[in-house]
Amino acid sequence: MSDIPATRPSVLFVCIGNAGRSQMAAGYLAHLARGALEVRSAGTRPARRASPDVIAAMAEEGIDISAERPKALTEEALQEADVVVTLGGGDACPVLPGKRYEDWALEDAAGRDVAALRPLRDEIKGRVRQLLTELLPALHPDAG
Repeated sequence: MSDIPATRPSVLFVCIGNAGRSQMAAGYLAHLARGALEVRSAGTRPARRASPDVIAAMAEEGIDISAERPKALTEEALQEADVVVTLGGGDACPVLPGKRYEDWALEDAAGRDVAALRPLRDEIKGRVRQLLTELLPALHPDAG
């Protein structure tokens, strides 16, 4: 892993409630990056708790996000991030110079049961894998 920089790149996933899409994306990236990246998530209007169905859908993949709690998007979190990924929430996210921004136009996870979440979860997984190959190409052969 000598291609990985001495300082870990930081990725921040942002959606409205930080209870579904951003939790899934952060869970996948943390799992697949194996500590090589700093991974955070936040919401512009955070929910009181993460969706139990999202937690269950991720558990099917062997990823436990049950301890995660929705967090408010802060200026500090934006400052610390190298990459900011918005997940189709439609809310404005402040744009700071020197950051990489991506917007993944994804449907909302709110109100979906586990069966209805699986296609969204799998789409997020594919996007996270692509992001990982761009950020840490040395990890890609084993990231699965």
